[in-house]
Amino acid sequence: MPHRAAAAEDRPRKGQLFVVSAPSGAGKTTLCNAVRRQFSDLAYSVSYTTRKPRKGEQHGKDYFFVTGEEFEEGISRGRWAEWARVHGNLYGTSAQWIADTLTNGRDILLDIDVQGTRQILQRFPEAITIFIRPPSLEALRQRLLERGTDDHAAVELRLINARHEMAQQHLYRHILVNDDLHRATREMIALFEAYR
Repeated sequence: MPHRAAAAEDRPRKGQLFVVSAPSGAGKTTLCNAVRRQFSDLAYSVSYTTRKPRKGEQHGKDYFFVTGEEFEEGISRGRWAEWARVHGNLYGTSAQWIADTLTNGRDILLDIDVQGTRQILQRFPEAITIFIRPPSLEALRQRLLERGTDDHAAVELRLINARHEMAQQHLYRHILVNDDLHRATREMIALFEAYR
């Protein structure tokens, strides 16, 4: 009997998969960055996308920027653990990278949308899912306008998508309202600490 217990303890720890989603402008990137600063050993998945880089974004750090053809080939080869078309662009996460990282005992932070979360939960049902929501759609509209990266039509499209995403927040184990960034940051870090 003691030998079995020892064998179980010798087995390497499998990593945990944290999945974070939010409507565009709800503060997901800021909160994920705070978590990454707090837990420097946390593996962060860099998504692949067909979207053009925004000012200051770097290939391999913010995203892997690929062509539509490269992305479509990845779909046909089953390369993506999850993928989605969002605001006219394709986004995806490498399935091989997730599997290897978890097997090696590292925890992963995935910053993906609701469509992606549905796909991830089919492959990784034990994933710890967190949905970040704004206090209201009006507050979200204000944040998107102040951000200044989209024209009025794009902001309205993001708000339509936000309504759809917020209607699916029941998919998530945890829902965090980002009405105060400092409090939301503390809550997010505490949540990760509780699981780790």
